[in-house]
Amino acid sequence: MGINRKHIAVLCDYELLPNRIGGMDHFFWAFQKVCDENNITIDWFFPNTTNILEYKNFNINASKASVQTTFLDVLKNRKVVYSHIITHFLELCSPFYKLVKQLTKAKLIVVDHNPRPLEGYGLKKRFKKRLKGIIYSSYIDVFVGVSKYTSNEILKDFGRHLKPKLVTIYNGVIVDDILARTNFEYKVPKFLVVSHLRESKGIQDLIEAVVLLPEITRALLQVDIYGDGHYKSILTTKMESLGVGDNFKFFGSVDNIKDHYINYDYLLQPTHMECFSLSILESLAANVPVITTPVGGNKEVIEYGINGFILPEKNPKVWAQALEGLLKKEQRITRKTRPLIEDSFSISKMVHNYMGLIIS
Repeated sequence: MGINRKHIAVLCDYELLPNRIGGMDHFFWAFQKVCDENNITIDWFFPNTTNILEYKNFNINASKASVQTTFLDVLKNRKVVYSHIITHFLELCSPFYKLVKQLTKAKLIVVDHNPRPLEGYGLKKRFKKRLKGIIYSSYIDVFVGVSKYTSNEILKDFGRHLKPKLVTIYNGVIVDDILARTNFEYKVPKFLVVSHLRESKGIQDLIEAVVLLPEITRALLQVDIYGDGHYKSILTTKMESLGVGDNFKFFGSVDNIKDHYINYDYLLQPTHMECFSLSILESLAANVPVITTPVGGNKEVIEYGINGFILPEKNPKVWAQALEGLLKKEQRITRKTRPLIEDSFSISKMVHNYMGLIIS
């Protein structure tokens, strides 16, 4: 891909943590590598700096100020000429983008990763978002939704006049790094949860579902939970008080989660809000079907009975029925789920699509 030298900036309100290497970290590394190969210089702006793994080769700008303030200072004081500016995890349609456009002619690309509340925004917040869309959207050249759901929410939040400059680019995973199971036979299915531990992830609903299982069936169930967060103490208290503590085991956050999916038969994700889940993609890449809810972009990747099951959120009774059916082998999925991820949700395809925005 022969292109002229470009200098771009990537702004991410995403703290770099050595004990949390996730899908976005792998995307940033892959994106940097492809940009290097194509003679594109990247200035990265994060809340903090780090030398872990591939980040040691990044040109990272960080300060005690916000990512936005640090970047504006660079534009004012260093006289850098950027061709493109990409933002991740920053608020859309804010005054920041007007300030940026006053200092540079760079093409502004903003990426929306944010899930919406299950019950939607209140009237006051909806009005504020629509007003911001009218005032500030003209300063943004391209809006990116990480799922069709997210793209539709952008239009709902900020106005349908954004449709001509809205694109959908799905998140992706490094498929080759994920071990795939080949044995689909089991006496009792094994379940895992991969999630940050907070209320919106719905694990409390899963606990209530386990309580509803017949005692003889419940005795067969083991759910291993990978992830951490402030909500863990609330979950453990709930498990113990309801007498199902033995059905769950916490493993915390692990660096090599991609090596663990192969040991399980189903991923459980009872989430209340989601944008587009990387853990779902990783699980499917490991040939591990997913039981989840219809929120966010989940329905864009999960086909009921083919590579998983879509169950209503906040409904322990239905989840209990599904778990009982799986434990009794009354329903099961034994086909490979990896090909879909290889074809449509690889990190290489994700990088390719973002590169298309830069070289177009």
